[in-house]
Amino acid sequence: MISSLFLAAALQAFSIQDSASHDSNRYTQGLFFHGKELVETTGIYGKSSLFRMQKPGGPATDSTHLRDAYFGEGSIQIDNEIIWLTWREHKAFVYDAKTLALKGEFQIPTEGWGLDLWNGMLLMSNGSAELLCLSLGDHQVLKTITITENDNPVSNLNELEVVGNTLYANLWGSDSIAVIDLKKGKVTSWIDFSIQAKKVRAKNSKAEVLNGIAYDGKDFWITGKYWPVMYKIRLKK
Repeated sequence: MISSLFLAAALQAFSIQDSASHDSNRYTQGLFFHGKELVETTGIYGKSSLFRMQKPGGPATDSTHLRDAYFGEGSIQIDNEIIWLTWREHKAFVYDAKTLALKGEFQIPTEGWGLDLWNGMLLMSNGSAELLCLSLGDHQVLKTITITENDNPVSNLNELEVVGNTLYANLWGSDSIAVIDLKKGKVTSWIDFSIQAKKVRAKNSKAEVLNGIAYDGKDFWITGKYWPVMYKIRLKK
């Protein structure tokens, strides 16, 4: 459920359009579409992996893995490169998007949680209420955006999905997605997926919180850590 602190913004109505299978061994950290391909990155030391699929619920057509010393987090593809964050290691890795061969790495100034592209910058969350905007060239911090609702900072921002100037962000530890106006830095509404999430956990004791948002150009696909299912949801106007 949504904390009582966050009651100013309205709830965003949605409908479940479809579902697809999801590997329940994946501790989902990042999820995004590049064209019709779906890319997922997972966490846990010794198990952090990147999987690429032709469609939701489809088998992985290729994959790569982090060394045991790194805990994988969010990711994004920009042109011919995939950038994959790590959690506490203050490092991001860069892969060739075609071959998934490791091309390089760079330092990040804080923990890495979620990652997307906005306004020609990398948009990164780190578990706080602040989003970091990094340059595409040297990956330096250009500015930060503090996300608030009713003048209260909204922390624990996690996996990110940008659509235009609107950000959809998982809130770690909850089954809610914050809908954020990036230009204003304010939460405008919430997607409360707690009822469906409780049903998933009731049937699957290993399943954890909601995490993973990918926009296919029309609808959103969402899942959770160790969930056996992904849901296609459509927001109602």
